[in-house]
Parts: sequence; structure tokens; C-alpha cells
Amino acid sequence: MAGKKIEEKKINFFPVLAKYNTDEVKIEDRGLERYINLDTENIYLGGIYSNKMFAKSKMSIVERLINNIMRTAKYTGKKIKAYKVVKTAFEIIDKKTKSNPMQVFIDALQNTAPKEETTRLRFGGISVPKAVDVAPQRRIDIAIRNICTGVVNSTHKNKKSISVCLADEIIKASKNDVTSFAVAKKNDIERIAKSAR
Repeated sequence: MAGKKIEEKKINFFPVLAKYNTDEVKIEDRGLERYINLDTENIYLGGIYSNKMFAKSKMSIVERLINNIMRTAKYTGKKIKAYKVVKTAFEIIDKKTKSNPMQVFIDALQNTAPKEETTRLRFGGISVPKAVDVAPQRRIDIAIRNICTGVVNSTHKNKKSISVCLADEIIKASKNDVTSFAVAKKNDIERIAKSAR
């Protein structure tokens, strides 16, 4: 038994998001294109990439959104519950915008991904902020994290459900609206980096 290699079964638990056509989705930012996987048919319940280095870009971008929704206390470890939130949000986006929710989400990612940020350099005993370019993988990480953080913040003391808040945040971010938490955060990061050049 110890010598035999157990084959891992991949079972797709989330086929519903596959109804949105990803063939017509356009990614205008060429730097991010390589790191955005538009596969909506292969979203898995288990962490099949959890112990593999550099596997984030192989994971579906929608699954990464679902995993980031699970950061909150209410959804920690409850992937099916987080999936239902994203599914409902995509349906709301479809009704409100009358366009492909995948395209709206990709536009939101492109608009909320910061191009530069600051790092601290130490010269002697002094820390000096210095502007640096952001790697494409990190740009997507920051964009998804800020969208989900904005959604969690907007649900506090609010009668709206998390699905409606997620749909609103994605729609605002896709239009590059400054009232979106993620767009405002990106503008702050880039403004600070510009002053530290």
C-alpha cells in the first residue's frame, strides 16, 4: 500500500459559472494576460494547488475570487457558501449590466491592479520609501484582495447581502468609479509611489 501512488480525483463541484462564455472576454492589459486563467469549468473544492509553487496562475481567476471571499470570519473554510455568493453576484451583474459578467470582472481587475507601489530601503539608520514596479502576479493578488476587502467593509451595518455588495463593487471597479473601495485603494498606492520616486 505504501509503494502504490494514489491517484487524486478531480471532481468539478461548481459547473454553474461555466455558462458565461469566456471566449469573447478581452484582456487589454498584456502584462496581466498570462496570469489570468479564465477557465470556469475547473473550479475544485479542495486545494489542489496548495502545496505547489507558482501555481496561482494555473488556478481559475473565479476560484481565486471565491478563495478570497473565504477570508472573512463568516465564510472561513466554507467554499460552497462563498461560491454561492460569487454565483449570485455574477447573476446580479448579468441583470444590471446586460453584459458578460466575466468581462466585467476582468475589467474590474485591470482597473484595480496598481502599477507601482513603495518599498522601504534602509540607508544607515534611516528608512527611505522608494517607488518600485509591481509584478503582474502581485498586481492581480492586490486587486482581488482589495475587491474582497471592500465588499466585507461595505456589508458591515448594511442591509444589503454580501452578493449585492460584491456585484456593486465589481461594477463600480469595472467603470473605474472612485467610489469603489478597490479603485480608491489603487489610487492611494500609486499616489504614494509617485511622491516617493
